[in-house]
Formats: sequence, C-alpha cells, structure tokens
Amino acid sequence: LGQGARIEVPAPDAAGRAMIELTVRDARGRSDTARAAPPLDAPTGANAPSWIDDAVLYGVVPPFFGDPPLRSVRAALPALERLGVTALWLSPIFAAPEGDFGYAVTDYLSVRPDYGTEQDLRELIDEAHRRGLRVLLDLVPNHTSIEHPYFQQAERQRSRAHTFAFYDRDPGGEPTHYFDWEHLPNLNYDNAEVARWMLEVSLRWVKRFGIDGYRVDAAWGIQERRSELWSSWAAELRRVRPDLALIAEASARDPYYLQSGFDAAYDWTEELGRWAWGDVFDAPRGIAARLGAALAATAARAARPERTLRFINNNDTGARFITRHGPGLTRVAAAALLTLPGIPCLYAFDELGAEYEPYGGLAPVSRPPRGPLTRRYEQLIRLRRSLAALRSPGLAVVHAGQDDEVFAYVRHGDEASRFALVVLNFSERPAKTRLAVPEPFAAHARGGLRDALGGAGAHLQAGSVALDLGPWDARVLVPR
Repeated sequence: LGQGARIEVPAPDAAGRAMIELTVRDARGRSDTARAAPPLDAPTGANAPSWIDDAVLYGVVPPFFGDPPLRSVRAALPALERLGVTALWLSPIFAAPEGDFGYAVTDYLSVRPDYGTEQDLRELIDEAHRRGLRVLLDLVPNHTSIEHPYFQQAERQRSRAHTFAFYDRDPGGEPTHYFDWEHLPNLNYDNAEVARWMLEVSLRWVKRFGIDGYRVDAAWGIQERRSELWSSWAAELRRVRPDLALIAEASARDPYYLQSGFDAAYDWTEELGRWAWGDVFDAPRGIAARLGAALAATAARAARPERTLRFINNNDTGARFITRHGPGLTRVAAAALLTLPGIPCLYAFDELGAEYEPYGGLAPVSRPPRGPLTRRYEQLIRLRRSLAALRSPGLAVVHAGQDDEVFAYVRHGDEASRFALVVLNFSERPAKTRLAVPEPFAAHARGGLRDALGGAGAHLQAGSVALDLGPWDARVLVPR
C-alpha cells in the first residue's frame, strides 16, 4: 500500500465545487471506482447536493397505496409527477415482523416480502427517475428488532455469542433502548464491526438500486452514543455517490447534524421529537404570533434554517392535520409550508385531504377524490418551483398591525427586485390589513404587485399595501 503510481491533479477553484473520480482496472478487467471531494474551506452544509434546496419531498407508505404495495406506488407516480413533488421518501422497506410499520428491522439486505420483490423496488425507482423524481429510503441504523437473527443469537448464547457485542448494553449486560421501545434494542457503534456493517448496508442500496439518499431514523440516538460516526459515514457514502441527500431525524436547531455530513434535519424544538409548530395551531387565536416565534427560534439556532425539513404531517404526528384543524386552516398551513424557507415535505395523500392514523395499520388508505385542496397544493408547488424567491433562504417578517391572525413575510434572494410578499390569514373571518413593504423591496414594487396565486393586483401607497383578505386566505404578491 502506498507504493503504487502517484497521480496529481490541479487544485479546483476554491469558489466552486469539485469531485475527483478514479477508476482502477486490473489485468482481469475487474474495476473499482472511488470518488473524493477535495477539502475546500466551505460553509456548513456546502457539500449538499445541488437539488436539495429546490426539493419538495413526499412521504410514501407503500401499503397505503394498495396491494401489492411497491407496484401500487409505481402506479401512482403519474399523479405524484402531476402534483409537482420532486423526491419520494419511502417508509422502511426492509424485512420486518408482520404488521410492523418498518422500524423493527429483521434483515437490512432484503425487501420485505409483503411489500414486493427487489425487482418491484428497482422498477419503481427506475420509473420514478424517468419521471424526474428522486427516491430516498428510510434507513434504520439506531436499533434492530428483537427478532433480528443477530439479537436472537445473542439472547440464546449471551456473552458467548459473537453478536452479543453488537448491542449497546447497560452495566448488567442487558440491551439498552429508548423510551418504551423494548422491542428495539440499540446497536453498539463502539464495535467497529457494527459500524462497518451499517455502512455496507447503506452502500448496498445506493450501488444496487441507485437511490438518491436516506432519511435516517433516530439519528439523534447514534449522536448520543457515538457522535463521531456520522461524518465518516456521510463521507464514505459521498465517495460513491456525491449527490446523495442525507436527512437526519433530529432537530435542525442542533448545528451538529449539518456539521457532520447531513444536509437537513427536522423542524423540532430542542426537546426530542417535539414539532416546532406543535403548539402553533392549538388555539384559534394568536396563530400568527406563535408561528413567528417558532420560526425565529429555529432561525436563531439552526446552522442553516433553509435546511430545515418542514411538514404539517408525517408518520409521527398522529391524526392528520385536516382532521384536527379542518380544511380551512389546512389550506393556509399548506401555503405556509410551501412558501417559508426550508425543505417542504408532504405526507401520503395530504393533497387529497385523506384522514387516517399512520400507525393504525398497514392497509390501503381511503382517499377522497381530487378537489380544491389538491389543486391548491399543485398551485403552491408550481409557484415554489417557478419563483426563485420562494426557494431562497431570505425571510423578512412584515408587521401586520393589530390583526394577530394575519402573518406576512417577504421571501427574497440576493436580488431585491425578485421578491415575494406572502400574506396569510389564519382565521375563519375576513381581515383588512395594511402592510408596510420594507426597503429595498418597496423600491421594486412602484409599478404595483400581482397575486401569483389568484391574479389580483395591489398598489403601493406611501410604501404600504392595503389588502382585503377572505377567510383562510393566502396571497403571494410579486412585482408586476
């Protein structure tokens, strides 16, 4: 080792991104390829794939789509393409006990048979790619199921088993777990074999199926037990596939995750698993103020607030938002989700207003037909993809006067002339409001504003704009 040919390549431009790829072939024609990103003095999160900042994710639970699950998801791809989302996040597809949602893995190297075959998965991914949709898998590296063969062997043979040391243990030698997850024993990442095993698992699905990234379940658990693991894991994955997206199930308010190779993390508070918007909609009055406070708290602590995974539903939020808050508030919350900084994530059939409990059983979900909510989601996603301001990190909250049910903000990038003024009425009542458009944006709105959602116009008078908002109204005003 270290005695072979030496290759020197020119240093890349420090202001740009670069990837060096080396393929080596032996006399028998066998080959291997390695990729490496030259170490540049880059800000946190700069190694993220270029597509992540434009992404609109969509959470997919395959059995909710029909039977057989993976083929049913493939059949739904035309509708998802029409919706406008750019990437699918599949709930865990690894082998698991019958009826389990998927986070109790019994075999990381096989597709669970009740979902379909490897060929079904490959055809789903290939078809998604043909339609311009990326596919992320849900990786579960923190723990296994108690039914995993490694754990079963360790239970039978105790310390005599090679796999006994694969699991994190308390001083008495009993496996550790979080919360009441007694059926999910934590893996021991102080064991180099475990770390290598999970790295090879991660690489396998990238190499063999061409997936585009991972949402990493309970990433916070491994950070607690082996904080240095993630940076080396992410580097090894990007050596094979530089444009992978890596999303941590952990709080975006903790800068550790972006500093350790992840591209995004969840919109949680500092309290583990607590949705930052969880209290925002609890009472019908004061929503705007509470939303503003939640956004400010994340912006003050996150390494890059625009890399926050935003959602109003996911697998852990229980009854759907529309069930808890009704269709009117859902429409406005969806507008916030798709116009605020961050990476928006819809979850299975949000756009249809489906009502279900994610952990209520692995069966097809009853879906309402396409309706006004579907068309609003399609419109909002198109708008986000067409207006650079809505995909930029810039956010300036605009004071809406005495009406605490109206929340307004300017979305902007580096060019002040390309901004969007978003105005949301979080109330079932009409609202009249006058908003002072801050400089330098007001200077570029002298010719008036138009609503990119509805087409109506608005004019500035002395640097402010007066609006009559309907119940649950949303406006996205851009310069004419």
